Amino acid sequence: MHWYTDVLKRYVDFSGRSRRQEYWMFVLFNLLALIIVAIVDSLLGTYPLLYALYALAVLLPALGVGVRRLHDTGKSGWWMLIAIVPLIGGIWLIVLMATEGNAQPNQYGPNPKLAA
Repeated sequence: MHWYTDVLKRYVDFSGRSRRQEYWMFVLFNLLALIIVAIVDSLLGTYPLLYALYALAVLLPALGVGVRRLHDTGKSGWWMLIAIVPLIGGIWLIVLMATEGNAQPNQYGPNPKLAA
């Protein structure tokens, strides 16, 4: 659970690097939370309201961890915009997020795997 809360604590931090594990654990916990919020929201009869509020609340943390994950691979955070390209862009972004980070320090900071 600390993977999720650590990302939320660094919600507007777009600098530095994040490991694959931090990114993917955040994605997993966020997906589970979205499903739970959607179920609770539909049971209350206010379906899009709570779901939209939660999605809006985690938008900046999700962008921040995504940018830091791209920094770990040596790419700029602007590569997130590749997802705009239909079909291929989303697949390419998943490949970038799953790629192992640079073992050496890069222009975005030291290797987070060695710091842990």
